[in-house]
Amino acid sequence: MPADPSAGAPPPAGAPQPCGTPPPSRTPPPTGTAPETQVPRLLEAMRSVGSGLELHATLKRICETAVALTGARCAAIGVMAEDGDALVDFVHRGDDEDPCPCGFPAHRPPMRSVLGLPLRVQGEIFGTLYLTKKRGGEPFRDDDLDMVRVLATEAGIAVGNARLYQAARQREHWIDGSVAVTTALLSGGDADEALQVVADRARRLSGSAAGVVLLPAREGGLEIVAVAADGPSGLLGTVVPPQSPLVAELLGGRAVFVEDAAADRRMVTGHARKYGPVMLLPLQSDGRVLGALVMPRARGERPFTETERMLAVQFASQAALALVMAETQRDRERLAVYEDRDRTARDLHDLVIQRLFATGMLLDSARRRTRAPEVRDGVARAVDELDVTIQEIRTAIFALQQGPAEESSGLSTSVLREITMAAVPLGFRPSHRFVGPVDTLVGDLTGKNLVAALREALSNAFRHAGASRIDVVVDATVTLPDGRPGVRLSVADDGVGIPEGGRRSGLRNLRRRAESLGGDSGHGPGIGADGGGTTVVWQVPY
Repeated sequence: MPADPSAGAPPPAGAPQPCGTPPPSRTPPPTGTAPETQVPRLLEAMRSVGSGLELHATLKRICETAVALTGARCAAIGVMAEDGDALVDFVHRGDDEDPCPCGFPAHRPPMRSVLGLPLRVQGEIFGTLYLTKKRGGEPFRDDDLDMVRVLATEAGIAVGNARLYQAARQREHWIDGSVAVTTALLSGGDADEALQVVADRARRLSGSAAGVVLLPAREGGLEIVAVAADGPSGLLGTVVPPQSPLVAELLGGRAVFVEDAAADRRMVTGHARKYGPVMLLPLQSDGRVLGALVMPRARGERPFTETERMLAVQFASQAALALVMAETQRDRERLAVYEDRDRTARDLHDLVIQRLFATGMLLDSARRRTRAPEVRDGVARAVDELDVTIQEIRTAIFALQQGPAEESSGLSTSVLREITMAAVPLGFRPSHRFVGPVDTLVGDLTGKNLVAALREALSNAFRHAGASRIDVVVDATVTLPDGRPGVRLSVADDGVGIPEGGRRSGLRNLRRRAESLGGDSGHGPGIGADGGGTTVVWQVPY
């Protein structure tokens, strides 16, 4: 009899290859077995196959149903990638304790009977269903082939539904992630924390080993500013140089997909050796590239599918739009602060200084008219104090009228700038103290992260502590627990302390930043009465 075209079709590339297996024979069913008696079993099998929407579970049900219908001891499905170039999943059902012999193990004995049919979804081959080792050692019969054909058709429909459901769920997760990122960026919180949310969500949604956010570096290239990974990765602060071809691609607004980072010569940093497939996406909005989002998978992991790539590109675009909106919001808030500073400076100059000056003149006139020496001396001291106060107020006015400098001459200048900026929302100026030559000992990367940690700590004190006093100490003479020299930042307040069960996101950010540099961070009692308030300690090696 002529061979069945679908049963004899070769399996797709990458699928398990049955060996030593003649095509299923057209053996008539045993006497007394009517094909119509199989119809109820077939209908029940079709109902079972289409009873769920989870893809992997659907494939397992197909295998189990095929075994029950045909009496095979083993059934397996090899699932092809979307591009059809590789096997991405393998599901089997068998009675043997060792793996199902449909392609495994390599040195199995030849099988006497095998039946294979392609599974098609909307006309395209999704995978191949294999049945082997019919019970009793008999070959597969015509009715087995006919039932499996019907089952394969129903399986294609069930798989198509499961794939649609899986794609819808996947899109839903990415949309939820985009909403979370937008909310975090527009919540008015710390910018570093918002970028960390982008990295966390990107890693979780893409199933990657890490999520990495890069922003343009001052010296050129792209700098890693946020990392989400299982443990310390050593990536934070790494600068990808401007001569890297990947930087040119990303800053040009083009996405890059790498199959194997360890073997790709464009990956110029040493960290790439431990990763496999990587998505590198520009954070781009309205033609403006703000940075890049990188999602690497571990070596040996499956490559990203076309659907995953498309969803990741959309996520990066949404994150970039949220970054632009957050930047605009921060600019408005910064402008409001500057306007408030200008108003405060005008009020100090036009009202306070003038009144103090008039008061000083009245006191000086009274001093000249009095004849009592003790009164003259006391009034003179009061006038001198008023003069000093006027000079201090004029210095404060000058500081309020100056915008923050774009370039820093050292770590101490950057720390003082953060303290000055924090004084406006706090309503008072935190005290500060430097121990050791902080400007010469502390490197640029460590200093940049220390300033970011100080900003986080001052922001937490303003938003949560309700403090009336804050002391900032930067000590560059400390020895870390492992014996290395380092720098320690201490921010102590007299506020309400950290409530039980309260948010810890700010403290987690500080610890994560310190650990990425080989240091640590913690907190303890504050400087209020009986240890009230909180002291945050952040320390890292130079």
